[in-house]
Amino acid sequence: MSTPDEGRSIGQLVASATAEMSALVHEEIALAKAELKTSVSKGVAGVGAIAVAGVLALFSLPVFSFALAYWLHAWWKVPLAIAFLITGALMLLVAVVCGLAARSLLKKVQAPTRSISSAKESAAVLAKAKPHPRPATDVRPITTGAQQ
Repeated sequence: MSTPDEGRSIGQLVASATAEMSALVHEEIALAKAELKTSVSKGVAGVGAIAVAGVLALFSLPVFSFALAYWLHAWWKVPLAIAFLITGALMLLVAVVCGLAARSLLKKVQAPTRSISSAKESAAVLAKAKPHPRPATDVRPITTGAQQ
C-alpha cells in the first residue's frame, strides 16, 4: 500500500487499485484451492472406504457364506437353511459397518468457508464503491451515409 496522495495521477491510482484488486482475487483463488484440496482428500478417503465395503460385500459373500454355512451345519448340527440365514446376516452386518465408516468419513468433508466469506466481504466492498462522476461530453449521434 502507498501513502495517500503522493502526487500521483488518477491513472496511477487506478492502475494501483487494479493491481491490488488482481492480487486480492489471486489470493482468494489460492485460498479456495487449498481448502478444496483438504476437502477432496477427505472425500477420496470416504469414497475409497465405500469402494472397499462394496467389493468386500460383493466378492466375499459367496465364498465365506458357503464356508460358514457348511461349517455351522457340520460342527454345530444347525439345519442347512438356518446356517445360510446366519451366514447372510453376518455378511450383511460387516457391509453395514463398512458403510457406516464411509459415511462418517464423508461427513467430515466441508465447504471452503473461509474462501466464501472472504469473497462475500470483497463483493460487499465492491458493491459499496461508486464510480467517479465524469463530466458530460458533447455526444453527437452516429449517422450513416444514407442519412446525410
